[in-house]
Amino acid sequence: MTYSLFPLLPLIIIAATSVVIMIALAFGRSHRATFLLTLAGILASLASIAAVLPAVPARIGSLFVVDGFALFYGALVLSASFATTILSYGYLRRRVAVPEEYYLLLLGASLGALALVTSSHFVSFFLGLEVLSISLYSLVAYSRAEPSSTEAGIKYLIVSGVASAFLLFGMAIVYGLTGTMEFATMGRKLESLVNGQMLSATGMVFLITGIGFKLGVVPFHMWTPDVYEGAPAPVTAFIATISKGAVFALLLRYFAEVTLVSHPDLLVVFTVIAVASMIAGNLLALFQSNIKRLLAYSSIAHFGYILVAFISAGSLGLRAVTFYLVAYFVTTIGAFGVVTLLSPKERDAAAIEDYEGLFQRRPWLAGAFTLILLSLAGMPLTAGFIGKVYIVTAGIGTLLWLPVIILIVTSAVSLFYYLRIVSAIYRNARQVVSIAPASALGGRIVMVVLFVLLVWWGVYPAPLVTLIEHISIGP
Repeated sequence: MTYSLFPLLPLIIIAATSVVIMIALAFGRSHRATFLLTLAGILASLASIAAVLPAVPARIGSLFVVDGFALFYGALVLSASFATTILSYGYLRRRVAVPEEYYLLLLGASLGALALVTSSHFVSFFLGLEVLSISLYSLVAYSRAEPSSTEAGIKYLIVSGVASAFLLFGMAIVYGLTGTMEFATMGRKLESLVNGQMLSATGMVFLITGIGFKLGVVPFHMWTPDVYEGAPAPVTAFIATISKGAVFALLLRYFAEVTLVSHPDLLVVFTVIAVASMIAGNLLALFQSNIKRLLAYSSIAHFGYILVAFISAGSLGLRAVTFYLVAYFVTTIGAFGVVTLLSPKERDAAAIEDYEGLFQRRPWLAGAFTLILLSLAGMPLTAGFIGKVYIVTAGIGTLLWLPVIILIVTSAVSLFYYLRIVSAIYRNARQVVSIAPASALGGRIVMVVLFVLLVWWGVYPAPLVTLIEHISIGP
């Protein structure tokens, strides 16, 4: 065990960047300078992962563990934060009078996400989750001139408070049974527990309920479409990817120590949640005419898919979850990136009608959006297809026939609502819709990179698969 803070260098750099920006803002406000400082801090944090690599695996007290798993997910979080920051710049310049604090909140949320992926203790878990959530309350409501944004912020605040209450109660029950808050020690004590099995199951149910709210899976999904619709488009991308991805990484680490195999009842609970999320998410998305709400219900279904790989357990299940999350990050940031780039000053470009005739107006963006939607649907030659093949393979390997069949059927259903958007992109517009002027260079570069990654990992996923196969949880 080591108490050196060097393995936490990526987190320290993000925290230090926030302090530097606050000091700079005390001397004078500049949107461009704040934006550049944010990008520099995220890039420095990403670069520090390579410096930390020789020092891992390492434990920092009992609160944090920095291993290959933490560094991989940390790099994923930081890369997504970098892309979101670039997409946010033009959006904020068009729509927000005072944008500087947005970047401080974005860094705070990223810091919370990094803390989650390195947590090995209930205290660091809850601390990271609250840092992430508190930053997101303000980010969701950042467009203060829009009532829907304020409403979404209040809803997210209430739901997050309820989720935190469930988590704390579950933590208290498990701590009362085991006398520890450290995941590894807790796992060993729960497996050897003779008395109190019912109380242990109750604590686990409360924990799963709190995490379920954060992931937005059925039946804890009620907040998702309203918050996605009301939040600024780049913030919606952040919630859909970084926030949920970091919570799922924490879930993976926790149940790597508290094994699902020794809790068959929990396997049933996760299976029911996965099946319900796939069915409800895809069926409800069929009736949406607002793209942000459609993608919200789509995200519910996607985390149902991911849960199928999660309950598969074993190394193949872990690799399937990780690959699918990477593909999901790329496609979802790309989808909300298109919404961000096309949103005019007055409102987000969220209606399907806004995309009619997009191919005639912005052919390159129309092509990228088409590929993104096809990847979300799991069509061949895209990263989304490889991710679903990975999940199906993991599910069949553990004889999860019902979840796998439902995954395949609901994926076919999802084609209907994704192709509705594709159809709008290539048909002539019935009316002229106001969209944002041609996006800045940074936004175009982000979309090109996402496009290349989707094709590359769809055609030649071997390098990413090899990298994922080398990550492991724990020292």
